[in-house]
Amino acid sequence: MDITLKKLRYAYPTGDDILKGIDLSISGTEPVAIIGQNGAGKTTIVKHFNGILRPKSGEVLIEGESIEQKTTAQWAKKVGYVFQNPDDQLFLESVRKEFTFGPKQIGMPQQEIEERLNWVAELVGLSDELEVHPFDLNATEKKFCTIGSIIMMNTSIVIFDEPTCGQDVNGNLRLRRIIQKLRDKGVLCIAISHDMKFVADNFERIIVLCQGEIILDGSADEVFSEVATLNKSFVTPPPITRVGQGAGFKKTVFTTEAFMKVFEEERR
Repeated sequence: MDITLKKLRYAYPTGDDILKGIDLSISGTEPVAIIGQNGAGKTTIVKHFNGILRPKSGEVLIEGESIEQKTTAQWAKKVGYVFQNPDDQLFLESVRKEFTFGPKQIGMPQQEIEERLNWVAELVGLSDELEVHPFDLNATEKKFCTIGSIIMMNTSIVIFDEPTCGQDVNGNLRLRRIIQKLRDKGVLCIAISHDMKFVADNFERIIVLCQGEIILDGSADEVFSEVATLNKSFVTPPPITRVGQGAGFKKTVFTTEAFMKVFEEERR
């Protein structure tokens, strides 16, 4: 899967440019996180990946095809988008119906729907809630219901908008398993997140936006070592990383185990 942005600009009705000529290429299946302050343009940029938004100027290409060539409904077969607020996405009477609605709309064979239903329900932890009304689920379960409904579509790309909102530790671990399983199946996962620990733990590439421009793009080690640049977008590294940086570590650490290992190495 390949996404290419060429000189992408976008402006809301106020007239101010939200995205300011972005050039970007995302390919393969390595998970990608997009981070930055509120208003940096994170949600705006990913909404161009399936045609929810259209460029003011520049190009958005999905596997070499311009986003302008298809409707958002048509792009939904390739690009799945999980909204930040589950209530914006859920509208049917049961989890089962939420899961099967999209595949039916795109003509997925019934046998494939049933096979995917069992796999997806187990993956998102809702196998026992298929007959439950989505609005009777708790906040965490609602989130996984929306995630499941998108995974059911068997898209090549899945976009998660703030997936950790309202999640506890177990929810974050479930999200981690979902991202790993999707990557193993050749699906490109892209997430917008303010949770830097979640980002560092799960994403091999991190893109930092600031006022509609990309200011950093690299691995977690590379991005979170650039503290001064991150400050421009009001992003701070994960807590354990900040402690290591404050202690003067030469290596960037993201776990307690890594912290202790570097601590011992630098004492010698």
